[in-house]
Amino acid sequence: MRTNNNKAKNFIISLYFILIVCAIILVVMFKMFSNISGNPLVVFLVIGLSFGLLFFVIHSVAKFFEYDSDGMKVVVTNRGLLMSERFNYREHTVEFTKSDLKGFKFNNYVVYTSLVLLIRDRSGTSRKERFNVTMVGKKKRKYIRQSLNKMIKNNRKLASS
Repeated sequence: MRTNNNKAKNFIISLYFILIVCAIILVVMFKMFSNISGNPLVVFLVIGLSFGLLFFVIHSVAKFFEYDSDGMKVVVTNRGLLMSERFNYREHTVEFTKSDLKGFKFNNYVVYTSLVLLIRDRSGTSRKERFNVTMVGKKKRKYIRQSLNKMIKNNRKLASS
């Protein structure tokens, strides 16, 4: 099964555009916010920090996710949505055989959802790999969950025989 969240890219680009438009409007209407404080530096810092925080939250949550379980190996990839073709410094890829999967878990937080995979290494120890699946729809997460459950079920069946 192959799935990804390509449609999320348009949403994130729109969100960044709205942030930029709001920042321009707030700069133009800067006088209106001078009632908060008599010092314009304080007003500028409050507005700048709030936009910086909002931008950082969107930047950390917005990631491309790809899941491919066709064949004998499973490939799971996370990378940044914007500028990922040239600068893939945020890329995280894991490739493992289906028999190496020991477990998985979806962690749902308020604004963040992650997939934690428990994978057996070549040395026999287990390692955890975390992936950001916030921008993946519920239906696709359900399909990923079914695929991973099927792999674990097959692994348990092979281990018991």
